[in-house]
Amino acid sequence: MKKFDKEIDIELFRKISGIADKHELKLWLIGGYVRDLLLGRKSNDIDIVVHGDGIQAAKILAKGIEADNLSVFKNFGTAQIVKDAYEIEIVGARKESYRRNSRKPLVEDGSIEDDQNRRDFTINALALGLNGNNFGELTDPFDGINDLKKKIIRTPLQPEQTFSDDPLRMLRGIRFAAQLDFTIEKDTFQGIVNAAERIGIVSGERIADELNKIMASPHPGKGIKLLNKSGLLKIVLPELHALTGVEVHNNRAHKENFLHSVQVLDNIAKVTDNIWLRWAALLHDVGKAETKKYVEGHGWTFHAHDFIGEKMIGRIFKRLKLPLHDRLKYVKKIVRLHMRPISLVEDAVTDSAVRRLLYDAGDDIDDLMMLCEADITSKNQKKKEKFLNNFKLVRKKLREIEEKDRIRNFQPPIDGEEIMRTFDLEPSPKIGQIKDAIKDAILDGEIPNEYEAAREFMFKKARELGIDAAQQD
Repeated sequence: MKKFDKEIDIELFRKISGIADKHELKLWLIGGYVRDLLLGRKSNDIDIVVHGDGIQAAKILAKGIEADNLSVFKNFGTAQIVKDAYEIEIVGARKESYRRNSRKPLVEDGSIEDDQNRRDFTINALALGLNGNNFGELTDPFDGINDLKKKIIRTPLQPEQTFSDDPLRMLRGIRFAAQLDFTIEKDTFQGIVNAAERIGIVSGERIADELNKIMASPHPGKGIKLLNKSGLLKIVLPELHALTGVEVHNNRAHKENFLHSVQVLDNIAKVTDNIWLRWAALLHDVGKAETKKYVEGHGWTFHAHDFIGEKMIGRIFKRLKLPLHDRLKYVKKIVRLHMRPISLVEDAVTDSAVRRLLYDAGDDIDDLMMLCEADITSKNQKKKEKFLNNFKLVRKKLREIEEKDRIRNFQPPIDGEEIMRTFDLEPSPKIGQIKDAIKDAILDGEIPNEYEAAREFMFKKARELGIDAAQQD
């Protein structure tokens, strides 16, 4: 019997062990904490299974270790203890059975073996004893320790049963593959393929939570590819699945837009942990399926795919229960603007175009440029270097204009209130026209971004609109 007593030989577990023996509690460490411990990954989220009443055991342990906080969840038969940096969840060992139309199990008291049987994957069914007579002793009925060594994700029971019982486990398996860079075992993956349609009984919130964890993982592209290969992507994110495949016309083929999007996601994941920028990277070309067209003499076009894609983002976020306020606005903006920087490469580009991009992107200009650089997926190294050098020039132009004109996030020096006071006018379309004209004059370089220049321009525009000079100061 393998023992890992040295790995868990810390003051907290020794103290818990002593309390357990004193009160005749049988305890095991189980799940993700054990998995991460054996992989050398740091984790402060601890799961403990007790033979018997989990809530009663939690109350005894909380008192014994002088916990910072104890939360009891009677409906679920669980409790959470907070001690220093650790969050410890206590649950009684149980066995579960499922109904066809629900992922909520019927729960009965059980043994440690029953509890391991209900786990999603063998690497999450590993348990280490916490009592004095079995401290650190491994209980591993499904040989999860070898799966851990081989970097394999496998279900403890038949895959069809595991995934049919709780379809969310399909997404969890793919998420673990992306987080840990593991391989899903052949029969287990086929089980996901066979049960894919069952994902329909899972709530949008739970699906979104797993998708976000995939997007935040070290290998998000791997997760997205597995979602597609399994058939789950077509169900949960059909707009992205629609980018798969290549169409040929007159011996001319377009780029495989799905694989390109996944590569852009992986590229940007190397330089940022910003999950919403990662979402923008994955969905930046999502409008191409709707805008794809073959034009004789020209080839394949995806005209206005950036604007169509922006509109699609809102529908996607709403369906997936993703944030609908600032996060959505940010992703839509990045998708809408992702084609703009490339137009600034030419030497002849005007300062006005640079100012307008700075104004439209605001504080997100650096994120936008990061996406543009990640969008270079050519396998031709010379071509790739050329594009990267071009974007260095764009960044230089942006810095020069920003330093000179202070355009990023600027507000015109004169607002609508001042225009109404100056001309003694009530709110009307003419106020907006004057205000927009001042903004455009600054962006076009016609006047500097300064109050006196803007005020002089305001009077000029008022005269053009027929506002009587007698109304002016």
